[in-house]
Amino acid sequence: MFTGLIERVGKIIRVQKMALGKKFLIDAGEDFEVGVGDSVAVDGACFTVTAKQKDGFWIEVSSESLKRTSFDKKQVGVKVNLERALRLSDRLGGHLALGHIDGVGLIRQVVKKGEFWEMEISSPREVERYLIEKGSIAVDGISLTVNQVSGANFKVMLIPETLTRTSLGEKRVGEEVNLEADIIGKYVERFLKKESGLSPEKLKEEGY
Repeated sequence: MFTGLIERVGKIIRVQKMALGKKFLIDAGEDFEVGVGDSVAVDGACFTVTAKQKDGFWIEVSSESLKRTSFDKKQVGVKVNLERALRLSDRLGGHLALGHIDGVGLIRQVVKKGEFWEMEISSPREVERYLIEKGSIAVDGISLTVNQVSGANFKVMLIPETLTRTSLGEKRVGEEVNLEADIIGKYVERFLKKESGLSPEKLKEEGY
């Protein structure tokens, strides 16, 4: 489990094809301590460290993960956001995230507003249903607040600290980002469907 507070920006330094996936070697610096078997969120997606060497650590991305994330297009030199798994003693400064990507979004617009950037992202249907204003969403593993929702599009405001400490400051219009919706909304939806037959569509029919 993760919080969406990025610890380090790493860089992909090697990509290898597998029979049913790809392997990525990520340089995170010598002081980024992870061991074989540890969980680490890379651009918001949870992976297991499968091997370590002096210049970084390896993760293996299955064909299913390649389809559901932006990793199929990632190449050597691409920067990625890194966060190690949450410890029970850690502060929860962002929001609870599982590292299970719900879909890939597309950056539609970036507008500079003073020292801030307003970024508009289009989301797939799997994510759109959970978007609410002032709710939480993880974008490439970064815990952000949804400022505005318009259909499948939503806007987030990036403060200077986020632009400096993550890879979002280098993202441009047309690039893809991994999206994970707030887990609370998913459980509420599941409970309503299972226990009462309710759904967002049914509630809308009833005038709610």
